[in-house]
Amino acid sequence: MRFLSVIIIFLSTFSVEAQDILRLEESYELAEKNYPLARKVELLDTKTKAEVAEIRKDKLPSINLNAQAHYQSEVISFPFQLPNTTMEAPNNDQYRATLDVNQLIYKGRSVNARAALKEAELKTIEQEVAVNLYQLKGRINQLYFSVLLLQEQEILLLSKQEQLESQINEVETGVKYGAVLASSADVLRAEQLKIDQHLIQVRADRKKLRENLATLLNIEIGEHVILEKPGTWEIELTENNRPELELFDLKKQQLEASKEVISKSTVPSLSGFAQAGYGNPGLNMLENSFQDFYMVGLRLSWNVLDWGKNKEAKKALDISQDIIEAEKESFLINNKMELQEAENEILKMEQTIETDNEILALREKVIKASASQLKNGVITSSEYLTEFNKLFESKIDQKVHEIQLALARANFKIAKGN
Repeated sequence: MRFLSVIIIFLSTFSVEAQDILRLEESYELAEKNYPLARKVELLDTKTKAEVAEIRKDKLPSINLNAQAHYQSEVISFPFQLPNTTMEAPNNDQYRATLDVNQLIYKGRSVNARAALKEAELKTIEQEVAVNLYQLKGRINQLYFSVLLLQEQEILLLSKQEQLESQINEVETGVKYGAVLASSADVLRAEQLKIDQHLIQVRADRKKLRENLATLLNIEIGEHVILEKPGTWEIELTENNRPELELFDLKKQQLEASKEVISKSTVPSLSGFAQAGYGNPGLNMLENSFQDFYMVGLRLSWNVLDWGKNKEAKKALDISQDIIEAEKESFLINNKMELQEAENEILKMEQTIETDNEILALREKVIKASASQLKNGVITSSEYLTEFNKLFESKIDQKVHEIQLALARANFKIAKGN
């Protein structure tokens, strides 16, 4: 039965290979797609489009309808009467309704500058989201490789169980013929129960971490899903593509766009206006009756002196750019240290695994000799178990080191931005 369970596990592994394998790169993509923060980009894009459309509407004419009725205590009067003329004083109650149209003609492309600033702000915020999503990869690595390690440990424990079952059968044969003490089989059976306990713990831990990974990726990861171990690759001196570097550049571009808006604020503003109305009196104050009227013209506005406000505002933006550059330099220093640590970890694990292979080769020789000695009654089952456990401890150590190497390589790629 033990042997059959191992066969089922391995057959299951091969049967799900086409559709039930989760890969590390796929996990990254799922996080970027399903993590709630990813929706922020779409929402920001919609919000910015609305804000830019609002700004650009400043180029369209403004149309206002105004109406006014009032009573005034005193009106214009003439202290003399011209010969052969009759002039009436305006009424104390006066009425006016007008339609006013104003059209911006020129303001140094200030509308375009404000729209460009909004778009620069959008790119910066979108990149901030990209940085936050990228940082999820570190959390994914920890969970993914932890589940992968437990997955490998479960396979090793099942293999250990199978070999121990085979050894128990041989010991029972020896007991039958009096070559081995009857208690030897009991010692091995007790060890088999310990393996069962270890399997329970490993499966429980794997389930917990698998569920955490599934929550982070916002998908279902069933017990049958197999995590694929990433392939090996050599460290390459490629360009640093960390999204934080682009974020620093976009922040500086946003500040440049802010400077452009400030520059446009002092540009002369030229607009045209038109007014059509009906009232009593009209434009002719001497005609005391309801009349229609209109006027058209140009209006120029120019703030010729701002007392250096714009100069100080640009100076503050220059300082902000220097701060961003300092933050970028600090990031590059920390990133270089991170890459060095990951590279050293890779080299250490590679050397450790080479030693693991040598240790395993020696342990395999020892366990073969011990199995033969146990079969012939030369050693006790306890002595055999000592060597047997050392063999599987070495196998587990090797798997741990292999997973640690894969994790170090994945961390190096993330630190490099690849």
